[in-house]
Amino acid sequence: MNKLRDAEFCKAVGFDGPTQLPRDEAQHRDWQAANREWWEARPMRYDWREDVAATPGTLEYFREVDKRFLSAARSYMPWQTMPFDKIIPFERLRDRDVLEIGVGQGTHAQLLAGRCRSFVGVDLTTHATRMTRRRLQLMKLRGSIVRMDAETMAFADASFDYVWSWGVIHHSADTGRLLREMHRVLRHNGECAVMVYYRSWWHFYTCGFLRGIFQGRFRERGSLHHVTQGATDGAIARYYSQTAWRQAVNGLFAVERVQVFGQKAEIVPIPGGRLKSALESLVPDGLARVMTNALHMGSFLVAQMRKI
Repeated sequence: MNKLRDAEFCKAVGFDGPTQLPRDEAQHRDWQAANREWWEARPMRYDWREDVAATPGTLEYFREVDKRFLSAARSYMPWQTMPFDKIIPFERLRDRDVLEIGVGQGTHAQLLAGRCRSFVGVDLTTHATRMTRRRLQLMKLRGSIVRMDAETMAFADASFDYVWSWGVIHHSADTGRLLREMHRVLRHNGECAVMVYYRSWWHFYTCGFLRGIFQGRFRERGSLHHVTQGATDGAIARYYSQTAWRQAVNGLFAVERVQVFGQKAEIVPIPGGRLKSALESLVPDGLARVMTNALHMGSFLVAQMRKI
């Protein structure tokens, strides 16, 4: 077994609790190395059910990635004028300096870069920075894309007015360090919005338990936490309750709003395939939003915060 990874599930060794932080510097280094290895090998392309046929880095490729990502997002967070406008204050960013932590394939970078005074995106991996840099070039958008560990950012204090991060910081080796870095680089009264995984009664506990029983994962993994880790992306994936999240940001950020979202697929607790897709198609988007968002069955915890 690679000392950085669980050989079967490619998970960081020693990550044994939903919000556990590394016990020492050696474990921290191992976990972050496992993170980088995971995401370099498995970039987020939303290709779980079908490969993206287009050549990476082409317009066709980015359009297909966006189609998959944004069609899913529209079902749980319909927008008025542009994607994610329920969370991102686009109009207030025109004269502000914006940082994105974890750029992925650049979907959010494209949304943000043309609507703010300046845009910087950072990512742990070479693949993500290369793809996002290429996307901005193709779209003729200004912005700086840098490969950088967000736990130790090379920016001066108070460099940005707004920080955005979607589904990233819960994967970091030490989310606490990353939050402190976000606080450091934000200006006085600066804003941020982040999505982390939510430890919901349905997705984490109920579906995790069903997966453990019917797929025999308890025999292999031993605990509900490890069953869930085996079914999610990333070498590490922390899951926060609302209380745990408020504790994590205490003293750094004032939490102005917390919302729960989730994908329609999360309400159908069976493995992916034709049957699951068919059952999903029978559920109206509005009903799915009631279940994932209002009833907190979803797996996304979105926090809008302000620097203290």
